[in-house]
This record gives sequence, C-alpha cells and structure tokens, in this order.
Amino acid sequence: MNAYKLVFFSAQAHLFEVELSIAQPDPDGQLVCLPSWIRGSYMVRDFARNIISISAFSGDQPVVLEKLDKQSWRAAPVSAELRIVYRVYAHELGVRSAHFDTQHAYFNGSSLFLSVAGQEERPCRLSILAPSHSYADNWRLATGMPAEHIDDLGFGDYLCDNYEALIDYPVEAGEYTELEFSLEGRRHRFVISGVHDADGDRLCGDLRRICHEEAELFGELPISDYLFLLQVVGDGYGGLEHRNSSSLMISRDDLPAQGDEKVTEGYRRLLALCSHEYFHLWHVKRITPEIFLQRGTAAEVYTRQLWIFEGITSYYDELVLVRSGVIERKAYFEMMAETVTRVMRGSGRLKQTLEESSFDAWTKFYKQDENAPNAIVSYYAKGALFALLLDLTIRLRSDNRFSLDHVMREMWQRYGRNSVGVAEHGFEKLVADVTSLDLQSLFGLGVRSTRELPLAEALAEFAIELHLLPAENSEDKGKVVTEPPKTVTPKPVLGAKWKQCEKRIRLLQVFDGGGAQLAGLSAGDEIVALDGLHMSGKQMEKYLARKQQGASVELHFFRRDELRIISLAPLAAETDTCTLYLPQHPGSIQQQRLNIWLKGHVPTP
Repeated sequence: MNAYKLVFFSAQAHLFEVELSIAQPDPDGQLVCLPSWIRGSYMVRDFARNIISISAFSGDQPVVLEKLDKQSWRAAPVSAELRIVYRVYAHELGVRSAHFDTQHAYFNGSSLFLSVAGQEERPCRLSILAPSHSYADNWRLATGMPAEHIDDLGFGDYLCDNYEALIDYPVEAGEYTELEFSLEGRRHRFVISGVHDADGDRLCGDLRRICHEEAELFGELPISDYLFLLQVVGDGYGGLEHRNSSSLMISRDDLPAQGDEKVTEGYRRLLALCSHEYFHLWHVKRITPEIFLQRGTAAEVYTRQLWIFEGITSYYDELVLVRSGVIERKAYFEMMAETVTRVMRGSGRLKQTLEESSFDAWTKFYKQDENAPNAIVSYYAKGALFALLLDLTIRLRSDNRFSLDHVMREMWQRYGRNSVGVAEHGFEKLVADVTSLDLQSLFGLGVRSTRELPLAEALAEFAIELHLLPAENSEDKGKVVTEPPKTVTPKPVLGAKWKQCEKRIRLLQVFDGGGAQLAGLSAGDEIVALDGLHMSGKQMEKYLARKQQGASVELHFFRRDELRIISLAPLAAETDTCTLYLPQHPGSIQQQRLNIWLKGHVPTP
C-alpha cells in the first residue's frame, strides 16, 4: 500500500504539502508522475506546473530525484521505503483543480497526488491532517472517499482501492452548510461552501425527485452514498462528475431563496447542472469509452464518442427536470429553444461534425478563441439535439415500443454493470440491437455530416412547431409562444457579439458573412462612434435596426491604439432564433406521443 499525507501548509501562500511514502520502490529507481488532465474535462492542464518544490528521502537520507519531463520524476534506487515530499500551489477556484485560502480548501486528487509507476493498482491511504491555524477552528471536511479512521470533523485516514480511485474523490474543507436526503435508502449529502441564504428543504426535495427519475431510467442506483459539493460565488458556473460525487460551482443568485416558490432561470440552471452530473453516475463514470479504460491521464486520450456521453447527458439533464415535475413543460421547451438557438447561431455547425467535435475537444472545444462560433460546434449542445432527434425518431418508427430510454438502460446492462468499455461504434450497434431499426442514415446525417438536423419535422410529429425567426434583439435567446408566430421582417444588425467596456463597445466575436466581418472589423476592435455619435451598445443596436436595407453607417473604432474609420453596411439578422409553438389538440396522435415522451418510463416492448 502507498500512503499519502496531506498538510494544509499555508493558506496565505495557497500551499498544500504532500508526503508520498512508497514501501516497496522500484529497485531500478522509482518513477512518479502527476496527471496532465482530469477525467471528465478534456484539456491538458499540466497540473505539475503548480509543484514549487519537491525532494526525496529514504529514512533521513536525501535521495536524488531527477526530473524527466514536465510531470515525471525518477528517484535514485533505494532498498528501503522512499518518501517524496512536495509543495503544491493551489489558487485556482473551480471544479477541476485545487484552491486553498483562509476561507476554505478544495482539491481534486489529480492536482495533488503523484502516481507510482507500476503500482497504480495498489491500495492507497490518504491521511488528511486538520489545519492547526485559528482561521480553521470551525472547519469540517467533506468527501465521498471511503473513510478508514476519521474524527467527527472528517479529518483523518481514508482508503482507496487504487490510484484511479484516489484521484476521483474531490474534497472540500471549511465552514459549510450540509443538507441531506435519502433515496432508496442511500444517503445523499449536499454541501454548500460560500455565503448564501438558500432554501435547503426545497433544494433537497427537488434534487430527490431528479435523482429518483434518473435511477428509475437506468433501473438501479449503483452507489451506497452520494455527495454534491457546491461552491457558491458571485458569478460562475461549472460542474464535474466523479464516481460517487460531483463538484459544482454556481452564482449565488441561482440558489432558491427562502420563501420564493418560483423556478427562476438561475435555479433551473442549477437543477439542470445537478441533473447532468448525477446522470454521469451511470453514463461516463461506469458506461465509458473503451479507450478510457485502457489509457491513463498522463496524455490526451482521443475518442469520437464524447457527443454520446456529454450530448446524451445534456439531453436528459433537462428532460429529467420536466419528467420529475420540478419544472413545467413550458420551461422545458424554453430550454430546448435556447439550445437550438445556440447551435444555429454558430456557422461552425456547417464545418465540423459531431464526431470531429468530440475528437478535437482537446485542442478546439476546450481552447476556444474569438473565432470559435465560426469554426466549431459543441458536442454538448448539438449532441443534445441529435439525442432528441434520435429519441423522437425511435419512438415514431417503433410506434412507441422503443425509445432512447430503452437504449440507455441496455447501455447500463451491457456496459456499465459489467465494467466493459464502449467501442468506437458500439453505441450505434447497440441502438440497432435494441430497436431493430435501420438508423444508419440518421447517424450518418447527424454525427458524420454537417447537414442541418431535421428537428422541425420530427417535433411536428409530437405536437410541437419549430420556427426559426430573426432575433428581436441581442438578448433574444429563443422562446415558447402560445399563438402561432407571425413572419417578421429581419432587422439590420452588426453581425458581431460585443461587450460594453466603459465608453467603448468591445467586439468579442465577429460572425462569418456578417456586416462587421465584411466591413473589416475584428474581435478586439473597440467602437467609439457611429455616424459621429457616441452611443452605448444598446443604443447602437437600436440605431442599426432603424436603418434601411443597404444603408451604410460611418464607424469610428480603435484597433489596438490606432483610430480608424470605415463604412459599414449592416445586414439583415439571420433566421437563427428558435421559437417553439405548442398547439393544443387533445386526443390527437401527436399529443399522445408528446405525453408519452414527457411522462418518461421504460415499458416492456
């Protein structure tokens, strides 16, 4: 067994100290390595850059430690126990790395714990020493890691089956709120770190319904306990799945306020985030690409399947909200309209397929720049839309005998329960096996081509009309209407995404084929006047909207520190904003299909 000891070394300097004890080091010299990425987030993060000092010892004697590359070291041969002591800088507030100050501490093992080459399958003990400083007098520790010997506050010894397990249990330490609910006799904790006044009873009640719905979908709950770790900040958002827990970050205003019964947009976003990460209990943490079971976290691992794991999860994370009853149907379709709009507003969907988006996640999706809308498509968002299309198609062509629900349950039975990885084209084969439908052309269109998804045609068979209209303004993200939408004349627009920066309008992204791009504007340019008039971004938007088709404006802008003047002809807004209309025809076959779909059950074929 390899033993790790974690010391809260200095909150002011944001330093953890780790001591790794290797009882039986490699007689030829022990190799140790820190991961370069964390599972569930497909970007090389080079965690080893935060190691600021490292030394090795055998007994009281120093041991030569040679650095081999950016994240690996080899100790000189020793015949007794080898100890490696190192300090790690931890000041990245988020869900993927580590953060430590006088308010709290949070970490993922992939940021802190070196692996021992050749001994990755050995059990690991982690001893977390309680901080001795006054700022931590009331600190507690929360983690889903199996405890061996801990005190009432959670500090002490934890035991993991192997190294992969060790780095898959996030830890929160500090003063926090702990909520709890039970599902199928399994304890679920919800730990909130940060200042808040959330309605804990409401939050737990809604989460329990969501978790129950997902457990029903897969047919079983593969955990003995679960932990939601939530960091509350002024402005932030993120989530990461783990084997029996999830790390979450949201804005303070997204929490449900005491006495407020409304499901705000922020609270809906929080519930969808929790739903997404909990769904990963089955789909990613246990149903996973075959290659992920074969490769570690020292370097990139490529697969064309991320759209399956993140896209399908993104489809269900919102669908589960309406099926569980925590949101109304209208709210669900508002979320769907936003997703359609988000995908349609990026011309990258016409350049990159879902498989390519998955494969290139390491260099494109997780390293987006100002040109991202013109170059890539999200395997989350478009993956969710293809999952929707796949589900509706299966339901329609099988006369509701089968659905994507059946496929997901079989994914669990065939792969997740047996710890068998999904081969690169295993999902398509499983869909065919479960449904007996020939969907090869649908997969070819949606996954391996850049053609538009025929969502409008599919939704029409479920009593939903999808209309693509010009955006009303820059805040129009798509919507649901109760009356048939009318055709509108598109307004002239700039053709760029912008941000108000004091008295200037900074361009963040310039869209392909838009007026801004054709006039020669670039991301980073700062507009200071139109037709000699200083105006805010909102005023600019209205000013351009009043222009006649083909009319130009004189635009003054700074590029770096140089003032320039150009003539810009705003073009009509694209028809890229989704409006969903739900006509009510009780008793119609389309309405029956809609009700069965949104009810959410897995009937026996």
